[in-house]
Amino acid sequence: QVQLVESGGGVVQAGGSLRLSCAASGRTFGSYVMTWFRQAPGKEREFVAAITGSGGGTSYKDSVKGRFTISRDNAKNTLYLQMNSLKPEDTAIYYCAARRGAWTPYVYDYDYWGQGTQVTVSS
Repeated sequence: QVQLVESGGGVVQAGGSLRLSCAASGRTFGSYVMTWFRQAPGKEREFVAAITGSGGGTSYKDSVKGRFTISRDNAKNTLYLQMNSLKPEDTAIYYCAARRGAWTPYVYDYDYWGQGTQVTVSS
């Protein structure tokens, strides 16, 4: 079992930056693939970025490549998402999720979810 708590969301102007954090409970954080998803109003939840348990591998949604960076600190049981050059279309609730095994971009493959943190980008 792992419990996840996101933080760091807020309101920012277009072009600005935010860093999201996801604090995980438990002593096996490093054994989980960690992924950020987001859900905008009226839309389905979508994959944003993923990172392997060791942190050695990452994957990104095309529209955030070059702007967002996913990272993790296994000693602190924490996942991060650095978001730069934010756009209004990045507005959404951002969720972190965990699973064992290989990463996937599919919501239904993830066993553990945080409660989400709101990111609002104004134009």
